[in-house]
Amino acid sequence: MKSKSIIIISSIGLFAACSGNQKPVDMTTETAKKAALETCEVTEKMLSGNAKLPGQLKPYNEVNIFPKVNGFVQKLFVDRGSIVRKGQLLMILEAPEMESQLQAANSKYLQAQENAVASKEKYQRLKQAAQEPGSVSPLDLDNALSKMKADEAMARSEQSNVASVHSMQDYLNIRAPFDGMIVQRNVSPGALVSPGKTTDQPMLILQDISKLRLEVYIPEDYVDKVDLAKPVMFTLNAMPGAEHKAKISRSANALSSMRSEAIEIDVENNKGILKPGMYAEVKIPMLSGAKSLLVPNAAIVRSTEREYVVVVKNGKAALTDVKEGMGSHDSTEVFGNLNPGELIVNHASDELKEGTVIK
Repeated sequence: MKSKSIIIISSIGLFAACSGNQKPVDMTTETAKKAALETCEVTEKMLSGNAKLPGQLKPYNEVNIFPKVNGFVQKLFVDRGSIVRKGQLLMILEAPEMESQLQAANSKYLQAQENAVASKEKYQRLKQAAQEPGSVSPLDLDNALSKMKADEAMARSEQSNVASVHSMQDYLNIRAPFDGMIVQRNVSPGALVSPGKTTDQPMLILQDISKLRLEVYIPEDYVDKVDLAKPVMFTLNAMPGAEHKAKISRSANALSSMRSEAIEIDVENNKGILKPGMYAEVKIPMLSGAKSLLVPNAAIVRSTEREYVVVVKNGKAALTDVKEGMGSHDSTEVFGNLNPGELIVNHASDELKEGTVIK
């Protein structure tokens, strides 16, 4: 009985403690509170001499070879890896119906030519007979002249048709449009081929790899800061340690859908060591005098919707959107509505809302 009383008294005490108006004790130290709202200044510094951006090597010229007419692959003279010269015969197609078309065109041309010769002889005879007054009426002579001109025009038309069929037959001989290397072969002898769209699979893919294009995309915020007059330095991921030097050859002068401008650097590849598709790290020279705004890495709040820093204005938090540029181990270049010397919250988080009082 005594033990039951002790249990009941303990339970009453526990309920009383839980139902009391006591508040949780704030165990956060003053040092931790200050660290959470530590502020720092936006600094302005000169841009470094260059910006490191990724690039990719691409062939200087590349073409997908499609047939111009329907046919079967009769002979194939190249394969993947073959080095070819401009005008070299790559393959021969056969189309039996074209031979029939050529014979029909020749027959029509010969017939039209005979008609034109006959009309011309008839007109000349009538013209000679017309020298005798009253022997040939002027109307008959005019009709003969018109018939001769019409037959000559028809003969020229059939001659053009024969030349056209000859040209179509020449399409059966596939030749290289420029010097290069065959990097892909998708047909074999006996395959049926036909003119296709760019989305279809080509018969051959030819690339000019004696010179390559190093393609680099410059972010929008750096477009006006690139020094086009200075050479660029780049290293290839597949060949670490070897640094190459070249000049910017051309730029797109327009921004892509990714808000960046493409530039190209011509790279000589006479020895064939470099391959299209290789990735490179490119040092793009920047104009001297250009300055950037820097903030600590921890001051940038990143979410799925936005990137921003918390600016201290009149003792309150103001969320300011920014875009990130180049970064280092302790600071990041930012672009946005910021001014040098402004106070921002370091180690900020999304718990700080717009208008929060900052002491």
